[in-house]
Amino acid sequence: MNQNVAGFVSPSRWAPQADLETVRHLDQEYPFAMSNREDASFELTDNGADDRRPASARAARLIERLVSGLRAGQLRIVLPSGRSIDFTGGEPGPHATLILNRWRPLRRLILGGAVGFGESYVDGDWTSPDLVAFMRLVARDMAAFDRTIAGSRLLRSVERLRLLLHGNSRRGSRRNIVAHYDLGNAFYSAWLDEAMQYSSALFESNADTLEAAQARKLARIVDLMRLEGGESVLEIGCGWGGLAMRLAVEKNARVTAVTLSPSQRDWANRLAAASGLADRIDVRLLDYRDVTGSFDRIVSIEMLEAVGEAWWPTYFRTLADRLSPGGRAVLQAITIADERYEGYRRAPDFIQKRVFPGGFLPSPSALKAQIVGVGLRIAHCETFASSYARTLAEWRARFVAAWPKIAAQGFDERFRRLWTYYLCYCEGGFAEGAIDVGLYVIEREPV
Repeated sequence: MNQNVAGFVSPSRWAPQADLETVRHLDQEYPFAMSNREDASFELTDNGADDRRPASARAARLIERLVSGLRAGQLRIVLPSGRSIDFTGGEPGPHATLILNRWRPLRRLILGGAVGFGESYVDGDWTSPDLVAFMRLVARDMAAFDRTIAGSRLLRSVERLRLLLHGNSRRGSRRNIVAHYDLGNAFYSAWLDEAMQYSSALFESNADTLEAAQARKLARIVDLMRLEGGESVLEIGCGWGGLAMRLAVEKNARVTAVTLSPSQRDWANRLAAASGLADRIDVRLLDYRDVTGSFDRIVSIEMLEAVGEAWWPTYFRTLADRLSPGGRAVLQAITIADERYEGYRRAPDFIQKRVFPGGFLPSPSALKAQIVGVGLRIAHCETFASSYARTLAEWRARFVAAWPKIAAQGFDERFRRLWTYYLCYCEGGFAEGAIDVGLYVIEREPV
């Protein structure tokens, strides 16, 4: 899995001072009634005594305004008092429940938008019995939530500055990759498949296991590379070496694999040595920008997301320069929908801040422009977002099952909630088509 795969909601304007005053004074729960709106219907379930205070009335209007644009599905918001408000859109869609453990999430939503709201989940301020359903609801009706969720321009500026400080220079890339991938091989091996594939699998039927679907993904990549045997292959971002092993064993390829993660490098080298393939697989701790020579094939699996928008021209120029005439590259890349791209560019999201520092997704159009811009061409593309949604569901189930073992490695409850949010956030995005994943075959014309 690579960088920053959602970008659902971005803050877009100053938080109204009246809203801040409302949530600042909500230090206890009050019952209140909701009025009907044209876009959605609302119903308050009142389980307590009637105590209509001014702050509670303002809070009612605030919550109503935040969710009033709901077009599809149903959302129940359970207040800290236990009272609930039901919102129903006019079209079918996911049914979700949001449980506020305290009022603080509203303040963090107003000030920090989606990033602040996600951090509030990590802190235990709110929860949901089906977090994926909540993420799907938000992703399904993005236009409505984009219009209503506000965040402070000052905080957005701070987050943009933070993103710039986590830029992907050579030093920055090393720092960013280590921050995520060097959580430890023991951590990842606790919940990934045996081949340690941290990218989307390729499912064909409900009977598929994660292991079978990951093996199918690797087989498809090898097929798209059109190897005849003995070719030189550059793998940019080799993970734990699963694909390099397959290329060496099945196609007798001479693989140069590069990574910036010491943990991944050590694992892959041990794997190659134990399999007697050290003479066919050369795993290097090396930035892609420092690779020299030319290669018959290049493969890069969910690495582009870690490159950063500012470095895309360099990345694709590297592909063009390192690929032999008539050569072929295969990329597996995550993209964000074209219509969401500009909004995503304007405001760093939760994944960029808390999970994948330095990450950034291209849109399909932006990806094509970068490829064509260096004189390469897209010969083939196939996408499989639903497979990524299922991959994430499998990872989440395994993560939950392995949590006692993971906690014994020193990871705390906030880490568990962070990764739960991350996995659900991404699953919801892929399930609703806000983001996609695809295999792209790129060719360099013969001289």
